[in-house]
Amino acid sequence: MTSEEETIIAFVFKRSGLSEISFSKFYLTLSMDLNWLTPEEAKRFTTLAIKHGLLVKKADNVAPSFDININIPIGFYPSKDFFKENKVIEKTVKTKGVLQNIVERISKETKLDEETILNKIKQIGKEKGITTEVAALHFCKENNIDSSDFFDDVENKIFQRK
Repeated sequence: MTSEEETIIAFVFKRSGLSEISFSKFYLTLSMDLNWLTPEEAKRFTTLAIKHGLLVKKADNVAPSFDININIPIGFYPSKDFFKENKVIEKTVKTKGVLQNIVERISKETKLDEETILNKIKQIGKEKGITTEVAALHFCKENNIDSSDFFDDVENKIFQRK
């Protein structure tokens, strides 16, 4: 099932006709063109979408991490719940752990299945004597996948354990 966030992202990209657009063009479309969010809320939504793997950062541009060929209802407008500080995206992502979010990013970037990725991450962790989350970041680095947006979450996870 397509989330409301994915529908919003697909809407913006279908509207633009481009496969990637600048960070500022994306959030300005949400705020100035569509009047769905304030500029600050739109920036926050865009940042969270990148952080949680719905958008992929490519230099100064962003691109959807999923196939945007989804059905968007005629006259689509985000729900009232969406406008409550973009809580929907936070709820969706917080139910998943940081490791799962990293694995999903790796899967999208490498086209490997999640089970294979988890096995490789566990192997790296065992060989190097590091936590699974740090091993996942290591796997990202080895495969040239930007994972810098996960650093804080991994750090918080590590210190939470102690």
